[in-house]
Amino acid sequence: MTMTSLLPSAGEGNCYYILTEGCAYGSKYFQAGNMCFCSERSYLRNFFDDRPPACFLKVIMLDDSSTVTINVEILQPVREEMAVFLLALSSHNERLNYFLERVRLEAALRAVPGQKVMVEVNQQYFPGIIRYIGSIRQNSPAVLPPFFFGVELQGEGENRGSDGSYNGTEYFKCKRNCGIFLPFSRVEFTPTLDDDYGKQKPKADMEEGVPVKVGDAVSFYVDEVLTKGIAMAVYREGTQWFVKVCPEEEGTTDIFREIPMDSVVKESLQSLFSPFESDMGLGHPNQMKRERNESGEECEGGNSTLEVNSMVQITLDKGNQVSGIIRWLGYLPQIKHKMAGVELDEDKGVTAGEWLGKYYFHCAPKRGLFVKLQSCQPDVRFQCSRSSDLSLLDYRGQEVLPKAPESFPPLRNEAAVRVLRGRMKGIQGHCNSCYMDTALFSLFSCTSVLDSMLFKPFPLCDRNVQSILRDEIVNPLRKTGFVRAGSVMHLREQLTEKGQFSSFTNAEKDPEEFLNLIMQQILGIEPLLKLQSEKRKEQQDGYCHQIIMDKREDLVVPEVQQLVEHSFLASELKLMEIPSCFIIQMPRSGKKYKMFSKIIPSLELDITDLLLDSPRECCVCGDVATLECAECFKDKVFAATGLKQFCSSCSRQVHSHYRRKTHKPTRLHVPEEFHSRNPRGNQQVPREKMELFAVLCIETSHYVSFVKYGPENEHWMFFDSMADRHGDENGFNIPTVTLCPEVAKYLALPLAELAEEQPRDMDGVAKRLFCDAYMYMYQSKKMALYK
Repeated sequence: MTMTSLLPSAGEGNCYYILTEGCAYGSKYFQAGNMCFCSERSYLRNFFDDRPPACFLKVIMLDDSSTVTINVEILQPVREEMAVFLLALSSHNERLNYFLERVRLEAALRAVPGQKVMVEVNQQYFPGIIRYIGSIRQNSPAVLPPFFFGVELQGEGENRGSDGSYNGTEYFKCKRNCGIFLPFSRVEFTPTLDDDYGKQKPKADMEEGVPVKVGDAVSFYVDEVLTKGIAMAVYREGTQWFVKVCPEEEGTTDIFREIPMDSVVKESLQSLFSPFESDMGLGHPNQMKRERNESGEECEGGNSTLEVNSMVQITLDKGNQVSGIIRWLGYLPQIKHKMAGVELDEDKGVTAGEWLGKYYFHCAPKRGLFVKLQSCQPDVRFQCSRSSDLSLLDYRGQEVLPKAPESFPPLRNEAAVRVLRGRMKGIQGHCNSCYMDTALFSLFSCTSVLDSMLFKPFPLCDRNVQSILRDEIVNPLRKTGFVRAGSVMHLREQLTEKGQFSSFTNAEKDPEEFLNLIMQQILGIEPLLKLQSEKRKEQQDGYCHQIIMDKREDLVVPEVQQLVEHSFLASELKLMEIPSCFIIQMPRSGKKYKMFSKIIPSLELDITDLLLDSPRECCVCGDVATLECAECFKDKVFAATGLKQFCSSCSRQVHSHYRRKTHKPTRLHVPEEFHSRNPRGNQQVPREKMELFAVLCIETSHYVSFVKYGPENEHWMFFDSMADRHGDENGFNIPTVTLCPEVAKYLALPLAELAEEQPRDMDGVAKRLFCDAYMYMYQSKKMALYK
């Protein structure tokens, strides 16, 4: 931080600051969010004398008036008009969060008496009207008294307040028991269409004396050529002010030029446009009507293919390209062109959805941008021909095949690392969405085994859900490595509507609930698993397999291979065909109880012995097996994995032992065509194996996932959709993808050593994989080609 950046605007007697980190001073500890001040004279004496600039600043804490010396690196300057609102918050953490997020704080600065708002009273929201803004602590010795909002409650909020007085002093008049004083954090300033918020005179965005405001028409010179444009942002760097200007140039590029304030001249609206434009456009009554229209309807000169929620790309200065989603369409004051309010994918914007004191849409700070609609082009990454949903018939009444939607391949090896690794990578979590985030990331980031869900027209397929899944989630994930929480919420809203479950948008769920709903009820895809009960001979279809087994003392640290075999044997089930994707839920009772403290991932799952009417290998001599024995499977004399089947001669020998004479082997069906290929016997039975590609884990009701992105044992990545968070209640989650090669170290350990490993001592996130596994996902690449 530069020293000059700590200086407030000229004319203020004190400089106010907020601590961005906690610090100790003597016996006291000041939390982040504490506020302090020093006199402007003291500041100048410290930093503008001839001596080298100091790294520490002596300040007075506003909470207890103590004088302390603080490192300037953890101080952020706060304008006095902001400081008074922040001081009304008693929680230091809350104070810092609102300062960093700015949206609610900036709205409080623009608020005026008479404005309609929603206020929080006893954890409920009620309508009200602002009647007073200011201090309610008369004769307070405080250097800077906090400001509160005096609100008259309306509607259902009536009779929940006082009479507009505080400590015997009346600050505003209102109905009896309808007055209340609140900090800005409990006031919702979001404007509604039926109020007069947009008509209020906005407060200046910057200090008095700044000649240009956001939205002003300005002129400046570029290479001695007079150029005109609109001020998109006004900001200060050190002691110098700058204006970010969007020139009025032809074409589809919004070139933002950052120009010193003293090189910009404010223009009148009329001088911004050529005489031809004035005669043909602004003077026409229909054009004036269109300027006042904010409905977002299409009109001449606009891109007719774009609408609200369209994904677009915008070319900025120097050819830089940004992408985002249109959140608003219409006409802005002082601009004749139809404009688009775009929420960008990155922090390359200049607003949070505000223009001249009015919010047209809402997004994170520096994510919003207003540009001419003609400057927006459809995002080429996600073009999927929406018109095909409206009609599949041409003018002759014959069916027209829709244009194939664009697809991006799954990410593998170095491409996966380059695109996916980092903070704000993966799928952003929001409101208990981790069950869905991890399932989607696991199924689509690094494998195409279920890509048929994105394109294939299944019998029950809901095209809207399919297009959201493909265009808003999978394609952005594979292209940019990041999916916004809003895209997942869009899918959750559709699942709630289609699945008739009201809780899919907010409640905690499990991955199998989501997968069964979207695969079976909405997309109607063919079941991933086709099973047959050996007793009933009935086919059972499913999408996930829940391992069901009794607790066994001899299974201390089991492999997934063992658990699957035990489950199939206990349930007397067989696979009727090789699945392309085998999703397996680990044995557990609820989200807290785990049957095993550790489970070893089987990187390959051998399903040869689980297949119905498939050739099997004698576990003794390797010849074709004709008999299977369930009792021998539990015999510790044999190997820990693999069902126990024998050829006729080996079965007689094995069961001649007195301990096995009571066993009752069952006869296996061997396909006739298998024998016909080699009538002499001794044919090697082919093994059918599936490879592990993802593991979902759970701890304290939060899901994370491990995904295998390459062929080596070290090629694992760890994904957490809510790894970190920016801000508090009104903040957002930060998804993170990290590499975890340490997993290979434990996979290579002998079973006895791995059993002795203490989870707390395991490196990195390996403990999560071995101790918290909830669901394993396997794929058969050769079968995926046919399904």
